[in-house]
Amino acid sequence: MANDSFFRKKSIQQVLNTDATGESHGLSKVLGVRDLTSLGIAAIIGAGIFSTIGRASFDGGPAVSLLFVFTAIACVFTALSYAQFASTVPVSGSAYTYAYVSFGELFAWIIGWALILEYAVSNMVVAISWSEYFSSMLAGFGLHLPGWLTVDPSSASEAVRASAPSIGGIKLICDLPAGLITVLVTALVYIGIKESKNVSNMLVALKLAVILLVIVAGVFYVKPENWSPFAPNGVSGVLSGVAAVFFAFIGFDSISTTAEECKNPQQDMPKAMIYCLIICTVLYVLITLILTGMVHYKELNVDDPLAYVFHKVGFDFVAGVISVSAVIAITSALLVYQLGQPRIWMTMSRDGLLWPKFSKVHPKYHTPSFATIVTGVVVAIPSMFFDMGFFVDLTSVGTFFAFILVCCGVLYLDYQGLTKYSKFRVPYINGQFVVGIGFVIAIAFAIYSNHFVLAMEEKPLLFVFWIVWAILSVLSYRLKFSLLPVLGILTNLYLMTELGFWNWGAFVAWLLIGLVIYFSYGRKHSKLAKA
Repeated sequence: MANDSFFRKKSIQQVLNTDATGESHGLSKVLGVRDLTSLGIAAIIGAGIFSTIGRASFDGGPAVSLLFVFTAIACVFTALSYAQFASTVPVSGSAYTYAYVSFGELFAWIIGWALILEYAVSNMVVAISWSEYFSSMLAGFGLHLPGWLTVDPSSASEAVRASAPSIGGIKLICDLPAGLITVLVTALVYIGIKESKNVSNMLVALKLAVILLVIVAGVFYVKPENWSPFAPNGVSGVLSGVAAVFFAFIGFDSISTTAEECKNPQQDMPKAMIYCLIICTVLYVLITLILTGMVHYKELNVDDPLAYVFHKVGFDFVAGVISVSAVIAITSALLVYQLGQPRIWMTMSRDGLLWPKFSKVHPKYHTPSFATIVTGVVVAIPSMFFDMGFFVDLTSVGTFFAFILVCCGVLYLDYQGLTKYSKFRVPYINGQFVVGIGFVIAIAFAIYSNHFVLAMEEKPLLFVFWIVWAILSVLSYRLKFSLLPVLGILTNLYLMTELGFWNWGAFVAWLLIGLVIYFSYGRKHSKLAKA
């Protein structure tokens, strides 16, 4: 009966034996710590720094720089948990595999399905951002694409609609560059990991050079008065940018999807995750302060904020360099996400939860060929027809959910005594008393400041946050939980409460689709069920 359970688990030894016996299907092991760090930077510093950072600054003002720090701290707690799992279970699949080991098949499926949404939606945002910078770059050279080929139907103006050709009475309006770049990057990912690695390293070097140029050149145009007021819309204004800011950080978990292509995953992956988070956080904070110092925050509700602020101060040369470089640099983020998603499809297929075709590896290129093609189609078509804001909001719930389960998984490893398999461990800080004391202080302060009732009325999901904290307080006292994974759970859960009901509704709808597939196919074909 155990094999028919929704919560049947893979043992760590079972996963390691599968990898050792060659069921990784011949993927090429070519990645070192520098390559992994580069892939992490490529994913994190993409559309976030070149696009969504402007919208977040418009809502929260200069204080959004602190939101980047807060979000980074949440990510550090999570990254440490990811790093421990990556050193324990060094196979592709990211949080999906970690959940399979910790919580069982149903949770693993939910997380895998959420990650598919995360990677696909993230890449749609990146592709749309790339298209905007590409069109801006062409305009700088005097080349102008027809308006109906560079915008999604919902965002098209009446003038664009009037000029668009019709097919069968339907106006032909689409963001063609977003679709084309997705197809080109998918082709590169299809050809091989080594080629993708080399291109990624080159693009990241260029990207970092451009960002440093922005920081060095921009500091001379900063007007300190633009930083006042620092938080014009208060804490609520700052936190309203959570979806956009957190979107900028989600790329670090993409490193763990390439575990089977690493030379030494158990040592290199933990290092790479921490390195890329530290580098990217420093750069994000500096960029935010430069942007909000150069122009007033109310002017930053644009899709190309870096180029905009330099145009605004008359430094057109740097604005031109940014527009050209952004086209190249954003491509690297697209590349990493297109690498990650097929490997999640592949891992789920190997376990029998998806159709066998998804685990097929190309005999020449050593890449998950069919899964890569499907990923290209799934990303390219929506990116041509939907608005960026629609996707930014959609990506965050599933990501937070995955992050929380990974942190919970580390507590499970500790509780079950499975850390003997871990080459890297989250530093242990006894949370036996700290978690409960923190809960009492936090809830007393919230009630005393009258924030508790108001917040609960405005954000009913906070009730879940307080309940979870109370439960963790009891469990931490009884089981002496490690503090850092608990902090990862709480910070991610709090950030989840800042997301609107639209985000949750879309995620639940996606989840229901996934559950239909699981119960109609995955549960019956699971290799654990057949074992």
